[in-house]
Amino acid sequence: MHPAMGKEHPYNGRMMQAMSDTVQQDVLVIGAGPTGLACGIAAQRAGLRVLLVDKGCVTNSLFHYPAHMTFFTTPELLEIGDVPFSSPNQKPTRSEALEYYRKVAEYYKLDIRQYETVESVSGSDGAFSVHTTDKFGRKLEHRARKLIVSTGYYDLPNYLEIPGESLPKVKHYYHEPHPYFGQDVLVIGGKNSAAIAALDLWRHGARVTLVHRGAELHRHIKYWIKPDIENRIKDGEIVAHFNTVVSEITEDSVTLLTPGGPKVLPNQFVFALTGYHPDFDFIEALGVRLDETNARCPVCDPATLESNVAGIYLAGVVVAGERTNEIFIENGRFHGELIAKDLAAKMKR
Repeated sequence: MHPAMGKEHPYNGRMMQAMSDTVQQDVLVIGAGPTGLACGIAAQRAGLRVLLVDKGCVTNSLFHYPAHMTFFTTPELLEIGDVPFSSPNQKPTRSEALEYYRKVAEYYKLDIRQYETVESVSGSDGAFSVHTTDKFGRKLEHRARKLIVSTGYYDLPNYLEIPGESLPKVKHYYHEPHPYFGQDVLVIGGKNSAAIAALDLWRHGARVTLVHRGAELHRHIKYWIKPDIENRIKDGEIVAHFNTVVSEITEDSVTLLTPGGPKVLPNQFVFALTGYHPDFDFIEALGVRLDETNARCPVCDPATLESNVAGIYLAGVVVAGERTNEIFIENGRFHGELIAKDLAAKMKR
């Protein structure tokens, strides 16, 4: 028998099963990104039985970042669970981060159910039922006394809502440049993701045009990226159109509305890197109210992060609503300890 046979695998939980759980968890965390992992670790360290569920893989959003992405921050600011993040680089890479979070999940033997999509939640504080489907469409149910929602925002792009956006050549995520060699590629956006994609595509042989509705690139572009993209634009190596929007995408072209009037360009691929947003529909379906006067921030107690629905806590970027540039791994990772402290106090009564 292979030595691994018969042993539990940490990423599949105690046992991965296509059936409903019979054991009630103390805490169920929806989302297994860095903040979700931090929440699970903190709750587990508080002596609580914890289950994590994610519709993708562990740190699914990081997995879908560009293949050779480098983080803006330093390794220690990405650490969770008091586990050191060792890197030979001042700024770690995506690959290093993925390995780090895998090792942390393994170290804490977190019970993570990957590739399970949460369809609905029923019940109330102390007796929630979380209804999910696995990657084969099979229905499962998990029971928990408390819930933590840490679903991030990277799965929901901000769509342009223009003709042709549904064409297969239009993409809202950028991964790597090779397939676009020798192609006319349009990049839409003026922040880090658009600048990084435009540079990477140009350096690997694509003919790149950048379009941004603003008058200039965003001022918060990473300091080592901004002069690079500005110089490529200045030298004409990357063509840029500012104060410009895309009005239509066809199989072979794109139409731009520029300050000088409409312009039609030949095009094979479009990267619409215009940002992402939390799943507000899911949050509202839980009964959590959104503050429409404050960037649709979910209503929660800032001291405990418990929402207006008793027993449902919020963690990570979802706390900031539409202001997705306010919470990152660096500060969202502390939400777990805040929530676990409140959970421990309430659940020991």
